[in-house]
Amino acid sequence: MKKDFGDSINNKVYEFRVLARLSQQELADKIGVSKQTIFVMEKGKYIPTLLLAFRIATFFKVDITDIFSYDLGGAENEN
Repeated sequence: MKKDFGDSINNKVYEFRVLARLSQQELADKIGVSKQTIFVMEKGKYIPTLLLAFRIATFFKVDITDIFSYDLGGAENEN
């Protein structure tokens, strides 16, 4: 059974897409994914691969941490 560390990845894909005046479909086409992928990512229901996260950041010409952030949540270091 997987342990739930309570951590998560948050994103600002919606904010960057809207500022760029792109539809979900237009962004999807530009980064090579489906509209559904953009939809679920914006809803926080899908964590993109590292490769896709870098592709999105590169498309918007920003650092990956400007769009994606790691939330440690309730995770504790158990060493």
